[in-house]
Amino acid sequence: MSPIYVLQRAAIFVVVVWAAATLIFILPHLAPGRNPVRERLIAMAAAGAGRSEGIEAVVAAFERDFGLDKPLWQQYINFLKNTARLDFGTSLALFPTKVWDLILQSLPWTIGLLGVATVIAFVVGTLAGALLAWQGAPRFLQFLFPPFMVFSAVPYFLLGLMLIYAFAFTYRIFPIAGGSDYNTISGWNLNFVRDVIYHSILPGTSIVLAGVGFWALGMRAMMVSVNGEDYIALAEARGLKSWRIFFQYAMRNAILPQITGFALALGFVVSGLVLVEVIFGYPGIGSLLFKAVSSFDYFTIYGVVFMIIVGIGLTTFIIDIMYPILDPRIRYRRG
Repeated sequence: MSPIYVLQRAAIFVVVVWAAATLIFILPHLAPGRNPVRERLIAMAAAGAGRSEGIEAVVAAFERDFGLDKPLWQQYINFLKNTARLDFGTSLALFPTKVWDLILQSLPWTIGLLGVATVIAFVVGTLAGALLAWQGAPRFLQFLFPPFMVFSAVPYFLLGLMLIYAFAFTYRIFPIAGGSDYNTISGWNLNFVRDVIYHSILPGTSIVLAGVGFWALGMRAMMVSVNGEDYIALAEARGLKSWRIFFQYAMRNAILPQITGFALALGFVVSGLVLVEVIFGYPGIGSLLFKAVSSFDYFTIYGVVFMIIVGIGLTTFIIDIMYPILDPRIRYRRG
């Protein structure tokens, strides 16, 4: 692969991140009549956590400290400078906590849950879809996986509600919400890890159930088209074993579009599944973004959405570079 091509893709990645960062800076300012500092102070005063007198003076001081009293273009320049250093400022809703600290607290939960669930759904769904289109596959698979196809049309959060009702509310096998028990000491100890896994079973199951059918449908369609290729017939004529033809000839050529979708899915892992995390009360990035939007916390929205954009753009960039390695037939040359 030409180094010039790699530099071109890297430059495109930087431009995309800059354009997306610009967009997420502008959008929150388009909402009319919203002042996050004033609304936060009023809410604190109403809850008895602050004084209602002199709110306007305090608002002016906060806007000065956060730079909200400066012209929009100057706020934008400061935003780009700080974003390049991953400094997203201080949360308006959880002052004086830094936005980056909130992201670091939430990101491991989301990556642990969605990352593992996405990988499981991809592996099981891809293998199932390939087997469904393969003539030598066991017949019972034709009856085992169609229910997963139905689940693929059901949104994650509806599956989550069904699982909560069945296994947390009715039979009380799993907890209704949360990432761990409040009385469990967090850390790299067996009790905490076991508790986290226990709390992640229901949300993870909802993601896997909805994802397996999606990956299976895509892989099955690609395998159907691959089965009629000449190299499959040649491999069969040479007397190669069925499992070798399946993995080395059929799946290897059919899986490329799946890998592209998988890379994009991993990019979206950083964003979390907002509705799933909110329904299960899971302390991930999705819940953090939901709370930030609800309280109109500009800086937290900036930080979370920027991390989502970087995650998606980075995985797309990596898979674009890796394509010639995965398939030697692909070559990037200047026309």
